[in-house]
Amino acid sequence: MLHRCISALAALSLSASAAAAQNLDSLLARMTLEEKLGQLNLLSANGRASPQQMELLRAGKLGGLFNVIGAENTTPVQRIAVTESRLKIPLLFGLDVIHGYRTIFPIPLGEASSFDPDAAEATARAAGQEAAAFGINWTYAPMVDIARDPRWGRIAEGSGEDPYLGSLMAAARVRGFQQNIFATAKHFAGYGAAEAGREYNETEISQRTMREIYLPPFKAAVDAGVASLMSAFNDIAGVPASGNAWLTDTVLHREWGFKGFVVSDWTSVAELINHGVAGSPAEAGRRALTAGVDMDMQSSIYVDSLAALVRSNRIPIRVVDSAVMRILRAKQRLGLFRDPYRARTAPANPELRAIARRVAGESIVLLKNEPAGRGAACCAPTFSRPLAFRTSFHAWTTAAAGQPRMSR
Repeated sequence: MLHRCISALAALSLSASAAAAQNLDSLLARMTLEEKLGQLNLLSANGRASPQQMELLRAGKLGGLFNVIGAENTTPVQRIAVTESRLKIPLLFGLDVIHGYRTIFPIPLGEASSFDPDAAEATARAAGQEAAAFGINWTYAPMVDIARDPRWGRIAEGSGEDPYLGSLMAAARVRGFQQNIFATAKHFAGYGAAEAGREYNETEISQRTMREIYLPPFKAAVDAGVASLMSAFNDIAGVPASGNAWLTDTVLHREWGFKGFVVSDWTSVAELINHGVAGSPAEAGRRALTAGVDMDMQSSIYVDSLAALVRSNRIPIRVVDSAVMRILRAKQRLGLFRDPYRARTAPANPELRAIARRVAGESIVLLKNEPAGRGAACCAPTFSRPLAFRTSFHAWTTAAAGQPRMSR
């Protein structure tokens, strides 16, 4: 009897999965080329969506927004998507929730110093809960870049220099965030190897070093079920990561079997022109999309420039359809077709403060001065002023969210 019940439940599950897939196939078949490219278009707001962005949404030319702050601003925009656009496809709402939304937790490098993946998972889960209550359903975290040059300022956003610890922390943060919102493993790949620690600089990475040092945390994030990856700004031996088919097609999809989607970093599709591998926005878009970058952040190149290339067969329609389907599956996986507004309640503040205090205690690293008065600085609770990078790093969440910090 039990066996028959289990078999019946399994059959129902398979039937529901088949029906969901069929629904997405039907939706894709009804989309115009412009609506397909619209699903690949991701734009930044300034706290709330602009009138121009809402018109794009009504026309089916927008797949997601980020930096829309607060459910009082995300809900009306989502309502336009699901009631006023032709196909009623809901939006993704993204934000850089790096180490907390309103309640601030230790920076990721500090958490890595605890060597406690459970702590990283707990803070990511709490940050995701809080962000979801304010209308966010997608974060651009965790950053899982291995970084071995302290001159690179973004070392603070990752887990340091060790690929094993970085892999543990990557998987933990993905698990934590994705109990409530989508996570994004970034920046794929080799971003932390920038020469001389200069942001956006080129990298020279052998395939052995790439596979043994820089890729393992991304593989761990993929194995943990991460919903999306973000392509990097840097080039690797002259090939920009945002137009690198070896990374985003061969390794990510063919070798690892990644089922999520790839989003570009801020205008990194347009920056293929700066890299010298594309002579026009349309060529930059063609190179990025055919390499496997599914969603164009902020460049508007896919939606503005690629339709003509598809119609002239310079971009196969199957490439567009595959990218669109990855976005639609992600929205379905998040439950947006069923519950586009995702109303959530933030956890109690005392609970969040307790987590923040506990993990902060685990993350503190004291450096001893010898001889006294010279050498290393002391990073401790009694430090007289906030560290410069700490102040600027808080801007990723506190300034963007327009909310006061809740941790002390």
